[in-house]
Amino acid sequence: MANFAKWIGGGLGWAFGGPIGAIIGYAVGSLFGGQEVTQSQQKTYSTRRTGEQDFKASLLVMMACVMKADGTAQKSELAVVKRFLVTNFGEQGALEALQVLKKILEQPINELEVARQINQYMNYSSKLQLIRLLFDIAYADGIVNAAELSMIQRISVVFGMSQADFESLKAPFVKNEDQNWAFKALEIEPTATVEDIKKAYRRMAMKYHPDKVQNLGEDIRKSATDKFRAINEAYEHLKKQKGFV
Repeated sequence: MANFAKWIGGGLGWAFGGPIGAIIGYAVGSLFGGQEVTQSQQKTYSTRRTGEQDFKASLLVMMACVMKADGTAQKSELAVVKRFLVTNFGEQGALEALQVLKKILEQPINELEVARQINQYMNYSSKLQLIRLLFDIAYADGIVNAAELSMIQRISVVFGMSQADFESLKAPFVKNEDQNWAFKALEIEPTATVEDIKKAYRRMAMKYHPDKVQNLGEDIRKSATDKFRAINEAYEHLKKQKGFV
C-alpha cells in the first residue's frame, strides 16, 4: 500500500475535500491502523483543476455507489470490478485500489452529495468519461439491474448531462437488445439522412476524442478510446445499413 499512500498524500487536489475526501480519508485510514488522513495533511487541496488522482478517487466512490445500488455489494461484483481495475490501471494499481474500495463499501454514501462535488470541479468531458466507466462496471458481468441504471441516471442528472448524452453512453452496451443503438450512439433519430449521419459522426468523434481527457493521465486516456471506438462502430454499422460510403 506504500504507493497508494503516496498517491493519497500528494496527488489529490479538490477531491480531498468535501464528501469524497471524507470517504477516501476514512478508507485509507482504516488500512493504516486507524490513522485517518485529514484535509490538513493535503497541501494541494486548493487546486480546482481535476487531476488524474482526483478522477480516480471520484471513480472509486462512484463505483461503490453503483455496486451498492441494489442494497448490497456481491462478491461476484468485486471480481468484476477487480478485472475492470486491472484492465484500466494495471495489476498493482488495481490491487491497491481494490483494498480501498472494500473500505469505501463499508461506509454510507450519499451519491448526490458526491456527484455535486464532482460536478463543481470536473469539466464536462471528464464527467462523460466517468459515466461511461460506470456503465462499463454495471454491464461488465452481462447482468445489469434497474437499481444500478437508476443510480447512474441520477448521477448524470446532477452532472447536468443531457438525456441524449446518457443514451449515447449506454448505447454500445445494449446493441444486442436495441436495434436503434447506433443512432443513439451518434445522438440522432432513426429518420436521419445520410448527411445527418456524417455530420453526427464528425461531431461525436470530436466530442469523445481521447485527447479531451488527456489531463487525467494515460490510464484514463486509454480507457477513453473504448467510447471513441464505439462511435466508429456505430458509424460503420449505419454505413452498411444505409448503403453509403
